[in-house]
Amino acid sequence: MTRAARRLTGIRLAFTAAIVVASAGLGAGGLIAADRAGHPAAGSGVQLAQAAPTNSPAAAATAGAPSSPFDASQKAAIEAIIKEYLLTHPELMLDVQAALEERMEKIQAEKLKTALADNASEIFRSPDAPIAGNPSGDIPVVEFFDYNCGYCKRAFTDIAKLIEVDPKIKLVLKELPILSKASEEAARVALAAKKQGKYWEVHRALLTVRGEVNEQSSLRAAEKVGLDITKLKKDMASDEVTGEIERVRDLARKMGIQGTPHFLVGDRAIPGAPGNLLDQIRGHAADLRKNGCSVC
Repeated sequence: MTRAARRLTGIRLAFTAAIVVASAGLGAGGLIAADRAGHPAAGSGVQLAQAAPTNSPAAAATAGAPSSPFDASQKAAIEAIIKEYLLTHPELMLDVQAALEERMEKIQAEKLKTALADNASEIFRSPDAPIAGNPSGDIPVVEFFDYNCGYCKRAFTDIAKLIEVDPKIKLVLKELPILSKASEEAARVALAAKKQGKYWEVHRALLTVRGEVNEQSSLRAAEKVGLDITKLKKDMASDEVTGEIERVRDLARKMGIQGTPHFLVGDRAIPGAPGNLLDQIRGHAADLRKNGCSVC
């Protein structure tokens, strides 16, 4: 769930809470929220029903029947109570959103734990994945990236610095060309360069290209680092290169990764490219060296 979606859900929950207050404010013959404890039905928003006293003939006669619509005075009363309550207690919105954020973080952490356990071999030990840094390093850092992703380009400075300052980092690079056809062209050039032992050199060149990275600009970069372009073009169309791209896409789906860059430091995830990326990775690495990694 995106931050915007969580915020919207938080507002809906706060709205529901206000409706409950409004219901109480209208007395025994007022309103009840049919919201199932703050979880509106998909597409329906908040559903309300007009409650009749349970001991009245009307209640028995209408049990199981659709709720009657509110009249104008009831709607006005609801709106007034909700508005007054939310204006008086605006912090409710923040409280509900904070609780939702905490719950979603726990859910995502459990999902990540399961996904890592189920796919550990493909994530950390795939024989076809490009490796930089120390192939025998004690801490695996996995990056899912796209050569046309601006945040991936920004993160590259920190990643290059990481393997320079920490000789025990094993950097596993996952080509995830999701932005355009040009991104897949670039990924094919880089993976083909791996067959000539020049993956990192081409990878670095492509992440520092200004503007769109496509087949033409990627081949120019490959030529500059001394690759055999005829062989490179043949390898770009190979089953090995195609298979690696498809495997990474499938892995990203299983992991719930929907954007780039996305980093895994052992069993810790860092989505995006925060300004303190290098510090976060090194902090996780230090913790993993102290406490171990259950999946890597």
